[in-house]
Amino acid sequence: MKVTVVGAGAVGASCAEYIAIKDFASEVVLIDIKEGFAEGKAMDLMQTASLNSFDTKITGTTNDYSKTAGSDVAVITSGIPRKPGMTREELISTNAGIVKSVAENLIKHSPNVIIIVVSNPMDTMTYLAHQATGLPKNRIIGMGGALDSARFKYRLSEALGCPASDVDGMVIGGHSDTGMIPLTRLATRNSVPVSDFLSDEQMNYVKEETKVGGATLTKLLGTSAWYAPGAAVSAMVQAIGCDTQKMFPCSCLLEGEYDLNDICIGVPAIIGRNGIEKIVEINLNEAEKAKLAESAAAVSKTNSLL
Repeated sequence: MKVTVVGAGAVGASCAEYIAIKDFASEVVLIDIKEGFAEGKAMDLMQTASLNSFDTKITGTTNDYSKTAGSDVAVITSGIPRKPGMTREELISTNAGIVKSVAENLIKHSPNVIIIVVSNPMDTMTYLAHQATGLPKNRIIGMGGALDSARFKYRLSEALGCPASDVDGMVIGGHSDTGMIPLTRLATRNSVPVSDFLSDEQMNYVKEETKVGGATLTKLLGTSAWYAPGAAVSAMVQAIGCDTQKMFPCSCLLEGEYDLNDICIGVPAIIGRNGIEKIVEINLNEAEKAKLAESAAAVSKTNSLL
């Protein structure tokens, strides 16, 4: 399996590292516009191969998409990251042009590629990738929900005082501080509802901290986070490469599902060899349906800026 990661910055390099360490891909290509940057990151990562016991080949290239030819999966991380005080939506004017160009170049050299979009605003960039390429809806996926759900589970495990492996839960809706919908009602600890352990006040705290998870890290780090985003992407790439049929909340193009049309937004989906194998429609209550509709309206408003 060949994987291309566009953008050799912190998120892209972390993604490449996690993919290599999991050792399911034969090759990872890092590509960046900065001269020598991807080559340097690839060399640095390859020098960990004997220490981390992986056989995946990592190569780097400066803006040469011919080196990406024949990729099974491509991850788009390129674009400017958030700075403290910035919203994801404020990145649209710069990142839209980058994502469109990147998607077109990827398809030119790898016509059968499945694309995972990380660049922000992620739901709108996923929608743009669909417009730019005309690919079937199963072959373009936005990463956001997988990351948001990991942050949700982290906050739940923190509140519960238990390992994150004990916890299950998901976040749907737009990948934004106001659009995320942590489904606290459905979250469990080893199949027991977390509401059996946590008060309403604690549940609300978890929900609100999840929604601003990215902003919290941006404030602390001075830029966007990279370890968890890289891990989220690598998990999705592995699901495709190994055809695991694993369920991830992720940004999908909806055509009637959840009563939404012509929009990319976070909902649960089964991910396998064909990308999005199936969009899963879970039973939401009326309050959750209303929040999803509100989140979709906000995403559509951002899409209108394209």
